[in-house]
Amino acid sequence: MDNIVIQKLSQEHAEEIANEWKYEDIYKFYDATEDKEDYDELISPDKREENYFEVLVSNELIGYFVIDASKTGSIDYGLGMKPELTGRGLGKSFINITLRYIVGNYDVDTITLSVALFNERAIKCYENVGFIRANEFDMKTNGSTFRFVRMSKRVKDIQLSEK
Repeated sequence: MDNIVIQKLSQEHAEEIANEWKYEDIYKFYDATEDKEDYDELISPDKREENYFEVLVSNELIGYFVIDASKTGSIDYGLGMKPELTGRGLGKSFINITLRYIVGNYDVDTITLSVALFNERAIKCYENVGFIRANEFDMKTNGSTFRFVRMSKRVKDIQLSEK
């Protein structure tokens, strides 16, 4: 991926993600419109605060990520890729780009994330970039209760430059 820009998520792109990004099949779970709290946070600059970032390649929005750096030494991380780019083998590169940004801009030892247990495609991708499963838990979201897996990665294992 060339000509990469990472910056604060713009209102225009937040609304595009919230209203236009529609995933297929089981991944519809990740549509922002499926969960009012997620939707409201995504479209509200006050709720997004300084935690949401967009990833542009050649000025085209390809994805976003969100961080919670409220715990000392740890960042909780979530991300989304443009629906038509998912399932095409681009996840590893996208994740690595975002992780390098986090490590280059935040004082952090560990990055954690939570992913729905049914999303085997994402779990495999996270494992391929070095995340390790920690524990499973139930979470109420999207009008029901779903099983999630918490994963973590130590920052010392992240390369700041591509090789």
